[in-house]
Amino acid sequence: MKKKKKESTLEDKLKYEIAEELGLMDKINQVGWGGLTAKESGRIGGLITVRKKELKKKKGK
Repeated sequence: MKKKKKESTLEDKLKYEIAEELGLMDKINQVGWGGLTAKESGRIGGLITVRKKELKKKKGK
């Protein structure tokens, strides 16, 4: 049985973009997303939330 290729969501795109901005991509490429600390993961999640709110606000105008 073949696995379906998961489509990129807005959250996925933002996650990679923010991880790159924070300089975490080298670590992610070496140890994977599970290798991030809780602080690093929380920072990414928090920034995703902020960006999604900003995007929603821009669409509402």
